[in-house]
Amino acid sequence: MIRGLRARLAFIFIGMVTGILVIATVILIFVTHYHITMFLQQIPEGVPFLSHLNIHFERAMIQSITFTEIGAILLAILVSLSVTKRIITPLADMRQAAEQMRQGDLTSRVVIQGHDELADLGQSLNHLAEQLQKQEELRKTMTADIAHELRTPLSTLKSHMEAFEDGIWEPTPERIHSCYEEIERLIHLVGDLEELTYMESSEFSLHLQREDVRQILRQAISSVKAAYLQKNVQLNLRDGEPILVDVDRQRIGQILVNLLTNALKFTSPGGSVQVEVYEEKEQVIMSVVDTGIGIAKNEIPFVFERFYRVDKSRNRKYGGGGIGLTIVKRLVEAHGGQVAIGSEQGKGTTVSILLPKN
Repeated sequence: MIRGLRARLAFIFIGMVTGILVIATVILIFVTHYHITMFLQQIPEGVPFLSHLNIHFERAMIQSITFTEIGAILLAILVSLSVTKRIITPLADMRQAAEQMRQGDLTSRVVIQGHDELADLGQSLNHLAEQLQKQEELRKTMTADIAHELRTPLSTLKSHMEAFEDGIWEPTPERIHSCYEEIERLIHLVGDLEELTYMESSEFSLHLQREDVRQILRQAISSVKAAYLQKNVQLNLRDGEPILVDVDRQRIGQILVNLLTNALKFTSPGGSVQVEVYEEKEQVIMSVVDTGIGIAKNEIPFVFERFYRVDKSRNRKYGGGGIGLTIVKRLVEAHGGQVAIGSEQGKGTTVSILLPKN
């Protein structure tokens, strides 16, 4: 079966030329035979043989050329109509679908017929429409989520300010600090959004160097150690030999600090967080294991989505903005790695970062 449009067009034109040659041959043979038969039957006496034969031969050639041209024109018209319909019809459908998408109807799709280049083009257009539709849905979701995230702290600040203004509340240090925390949460949220937007842009890049990930992990632990001591949560690191991997030191540190901070938020005082890094085949695995409140199994696939909350009040209670794990996932994938998470409610959560050695 001829599938490619180029091959099909070539086959059609070769067939058309062949058809013209066949028509010309048949007509030439038929007309020549007809005139020779007439010549043999109608040659008058006293007329030179060669002169009369030449007349019939000229008539045969003229008629052969005329009939061949007529047949070739008819064949070319039929082939052109067929080819034009085969090419123009799907292109017109694609143009209509593209026009509908331009007007905002991203549900428009092209009906795919055949397996040639036009079908591939239609498939690509459908794929583009699907991606645009997903991006539009994501944009609407993000807009709603950001509005929700901003509305709550702003409403809290507004109510506090109104209470201060009306004399209902005294501006005590505790209440002023509460306003300060809401402002800090807004600043943190905006910073996370800027970071995520940058990571999803074409300008984002990693600065890879050969680094000891165990040393990076020690530095990350050092930066959060004070917070762990303040909350009375144990933070343990299994020591071992240096493990060298090509990574962006700053970004890996950011990943680890994010995971350690997240583990601390959801681990009660007296609990513990165990951190380890080890090599397994062609991978380096870093894991953070906490004894926190855990996550339901049906919620685990969604925890890396931006603004997703396992418990609608949980992140607000613990100060999260719902973007930290999204940033972690983007950074790990930028390194060519994967993030795995396992959890059991009431017992704790394990987050593992799997990075390729090379």
